[in-house]
Amino acid sequence: MDELVARIAEKVGLDAATARKAIAIVLNFLLKEGPETEVRQLIAALPGAEAAMAEASGNGKGGLAGMVGGLMGGGIMALGGQLTSAGLSMGQMQALGRELFAYGREKAGEDVMGPIVGAVPGLSQFV
Repeated sequence: MDELVARIAEKVGLDAATARKAIAIVLNFLLKEGPETEVRQLIAALPGAEAAMAEASGNGKGGLAGMVGGLMGGGIMALGGQLTSAGLSMGQMQALGRELFAYGREKAGEDVMGPIVGAVPGLSQFV
């Protein structure tokens, strides 16, 4: 996960803490909205991802899990809102998506990433 955080921080222009939080937000979103088998394979290919996801979902104020639960059916727009709240601009969100999915393809393969992109409406414009 540290390698991915460093890559995202550099390419997207974020500090490491914000990059880690943004990655966790996206992974939590994918787990909720995407095909479970492939998303779990992606998470397994990113050592430390589960810890980051748990950290992001238990940060007080109801946590990300509460926020996601409150936005049932919010889809990609809800993800955008969460990333905006984390301090990302639209350009940074697009760069985050491209880098995260490129890294996922490197680590988990296209057989994992393709179905994820195909299953989440609107996601393809960010990756």
